[in-house]
Amino acid sequence: MSELPRRHPSVAPGGVSARTHAGAAGPLGPGSFVAVPAQSTVTSPLLTAPDPPPTDRPTSQHAPEPDRPAPDRPTPPSAAPAAEEFEHPSSARVYDYLLGGAAHGAVDRALGDRLTRAQPGMVELARENRAFLRRAVRFLLAAGIDQFLDLGSGVPTMGNVHEVIARSRSNARVAYTDVDSIAALHGQHLLAALPTATYTAVDVADVDAVLSSPGVAGLLDLRRPVGLLAFSVLQHVREGAAGLVEEYLGNLAPGSALALSHFTDDDPRTGPWIEAETAAYPRAVPRARSRAEVAALVAGVDLVDPGLVWADEWRPEPGRPAGAGAARGHWVAVGFRR
Repeated sequence: MSELPRRHPSVAPGGVSARTHAGAAGPLGPGSFVAVPAQSTVTSPLLTAPDPPPTDRPTSQHAPEPDRPAPDRPTPPSAAPAAEEFEHPSSARVYDYLLGGAAHGAVDRALGDRLTRAQPGMVELARENRAFLRRAVRFLLAAGIDQFLDLGSGVPTMGNVHEVIARSRSNARVAYTDVDSIAALHGQHLLAALPTATYTAVDVADVDAVLSSPGVAGLLDLRRPVGLLAFSVLQHVREGAAGLVEEYLGNLAPGSALALSHFTDDDPRTGPWIEAETAAYPRAVPRARSRAEVAALVAGVDLVDPGLVWADEWRPEPGRPAGAGAARGHWVAVGFRR
């Protein structure tokens, strides 16, 4: 990846100077959509007007093989949820609720409603984060990445990675993971007919367990580049998040990529109230990180333009200016492993 900068200037303390955004090609035509397993019947603005691929793409010497047959799909072990899991909200199911999904319960809706009352822009923040996911995955597909490890992926509905892959007419594979066994069971049910996707209930903090699990090791070839996806998950790792990212990247092949989003309270309109409202999460209260702290998480990759920016500033869709969001809640970046 010698054509990429060793370090994008936006990770420097002085911030971004002379940010540039790639020009975008025209939208995909109607014939570019392919069938995916039926998921939620709830409609969402996120599933309309798919993002066009960027035009200034990094090259990869590991381009996907378009005619490669789909692998035999490994079957991750199903973890039966404990009864108490249904009594507490989870970040995965609350996020699904905010996105307009259907895989959530009353306790998740109650917390989601409290969050939206405390921050009326919470639904917009969730949608901005999911829209960034779509754009980042399209970018990595165009760069030649054809296998993805999605950490803390939540319920795989409402425009998630395998749907982006399907719309790109790609045979790329995705291994979803989440510590929430209820979300994992939903995912395994939804993806049962898709041979190029798995869902494993495993803790992101246990790198060895993630990489050796049948749903990951049986689907992905870690000797080849992998797109490591960490969308709004590392805020649940309160200590040692930078070391965790470094450990994952160290186990991936050269040419692998990282796409990351992280919740922050740098915008006072999101504010520190998030920790108080989400104290009901049974495992760990999310930790909002500053821009400087998020920059430390991506220190091991060469960032592509526009660097470390707000979610709505990362290669926005044509017709929508960068920075159009009413409130900002996620720092985001995409880069390639050195």
